[in-house]
Amino acid sequence: MFGRKKLAMIVAEFLGSAILTSVVLAVSKSAVGLPYFVAIAAGVTFGVLPLIIGGMSGAHINPVVTVGLWTVRKIQTLEAVVYIAAQFLGAVVALRLYVYLVDQSIKNTANKNFDWRVLVAEMVGTFIFTFGVASAIYQGMKGLRLAVTVGTSLFLGMVVAAVASNGLVNPALALGVQSWNKEYVIGPIVGALVGVNLYAILFEGPSVRLWTTSKAAASRPAVASKPVVKPATKARAKKPATRRKR
Repeated sequence: MFGRKKLAMIVAEFLGSAILTSVVLAVSKSAVGLPYFVAIAAGVTFGVLPLIIGGMSGAHINPVVTVGLWTVRKIQTLEAVVYIAAQFLGAVVALRLYVYLVDQSIKNTANKNFDWRVLVAEMVGTFIFTFGVASAIYQGMKGLRLAVTVGTSLFLGMVVAAVASNGLVNPALALGVQSWNKEYVIGPIVGALVGVNLYAILFEGPSVRLWTTSKAAASRPAVASKPVVKPATKARAKKPATRRKR
């Protein structure tokens, strides 16, 4: 069912989510664990990862990015489900590794009671983030331009969301850093649906399936259409002139 290419895509999403979660855990639990520094670390990580694993999976590294792209038909349903499972699994593995290394458990920092301000903050932050991601996809960005666009978009989204929440804009990351409740799932999903679809409706350009997975198709030489040549018409044979009899 899964060939080497499919397996590489799943592993890429797993590793990307695990790396992002590990970085956020390391920074947020350190002496400089302020939202501003966490957002910088996450933005840099998210900007670099597409350059590393983008050619394999597109480097979604976030369930709501996958959901948003699924709604605009940039990814198939089964592929999206597998991506999301790999992303959550990567975040959980990163959490378990961090707990093992620091030898202490991490308590859930999310509020037990439902808070509309947290939901709205996560929704707005995710909208900013996914709007930037959609621009990178539809404009076919690559290389440094891609890294700066998606990394900065995540940084801005996390900074804005951190005004009233933990500023994660990623349900898998929220699970991995133990900031898990309904607001950190519903808010990012709604924000991603609006962000990706709004860009697709208003600013859609040449369709690019994923950030860098289409490079094989792009590198394929274009086949020039052969001009239609009309068959030359045969010249009418001239009848030999007949001599008049005198």
